Amino acid sequence: MEVFFSYLIAIPYALGYGNYQGEGVYGLISLAEGGGRLDRSIMFMIEGIIAIILLIFAIFIFISSFKDVNKVEKEKIKGIRPRNWFESKEVLTSDGFPYLVSSPGYLLTIFIVLIPIITAILISFTNLDPNHQSKFNWIGIENYKVLFLGRGVAGQAFWHILLWTIIWTLGATTLAILIGFILALLANQERIKAKPIFRTIYLLPWAVPAFITIMFFSLMVGRQGPITELFKNLFNVTLDVKSNPTLTRISLILLQGWLGSSYIFLLSTGVLQGIPKDLYESADIDGATGFQKTWRITVPLVLFQTAPLLISQYTFNFNNFSIIYLFNGGGPFNPSKYGNLAGSSDILISYIYKLTMESNYQALGAAISILISLVLMFFAYIGFKNTKAFKES
Repeated sequence: MEVFFSYLIAIPYALGYGNYQGEGVYGLISLAEGGGRLDRSIMFMIEGIIAIILLIFAIFIFISSFKDVNKVEKEKIKGIRPRNWFESKEVLTSDGFPYLVSSPGYLLTIFIVLIPIITAILISFTNLDPNHQSKFNWIGIENYKVLFLGRGVAGQAFWHILLWTIIWTLGATTLAILIGFILALLANQERIKAKPIFRTIYLLPWAVPAFITIMFFSLMVGRQGPITELFKNLFNVTLDVKSNPTLTRISLILLQGWLGSSYIFLLSTGVLQGIPKDLYESADIDGATGFQKTWRITVPLVLFQTAPLLISQYTFNFNNFSIIYLFNGGGPFNPSKYGNLAGSSDILISYIYKLTMESNYQALGAAISILISLVLMFFAYIGFKNTKAFKES
């Protein structure tokens, strides 16, 4: 088996045999340089990555086979008879069953998840831009220099967008958590009547598709929208939200705070209903006020139970593309500050979309994507490492 895979699949493919366009491992180095008119660098890169993965498989199989042979030889020296075919088959179907069942999942993970990630990482070190779509070359860390130094048509907006992305993430997510938690506290008060009605209303932002709500409010605050006309008629104020960067950003934070509050409300409600009443009764005996009970009992218990999910909300909003793009397309635009590739309300994920899909700066988009992934993994680790779920995993 290992001989068949290594000599008939892995090694020939790594040498370029059986490739669609590439040249195996060498194609990953050359990237179709000097190739034909129809040769594309991206195909050479992907097939080079596949060739390396196949070689790693072959090496892994070779090492495993060597260890198995070495084990059998040592057992023969000790006088232990090697397994015959039927015994080996029995061991394979029993001990090897978990590996056989999980192997298709591993293969899918490699070819659907791992290869695209490696490709994105490698593209960030190339000059794949509007002028090099068919054939591109390795340029090292130049794309990262462009971003960190704020150079060029695509890099000058990076730090402005990064700062707004952080403000947006912290503001929108924290507001959603506060609204959801406060509404959950109100809906779980014993003195509140008709609780099912209130809970249904509070869940409406989650039940209604988000894009409908976003587009609705976008139309409402447009130049001729009802809210704009209402302010103009009542206060004689032209509230042109979508043409004002500050008002657009405030509107986005408020809108996402409302949209995200339903999920937090649902999480908090489940935890609140599970808190023992004895804790509050003991606090009453000790003379604690309502605020003290909430701050000392309710808040710590809710945060302890929902911390991993709350952290994921910050990660989600950091990459929340839909609300930014649907509300105002990332605008309003200020070319003197953001260039022609981004608007004043764009966050990094919408900036990547405009770089890659609209302007064909795939290499810069890949570089930003890698930076985003590293930052999110770091902060997710910091947030999760002290939680109970992380410690027990």
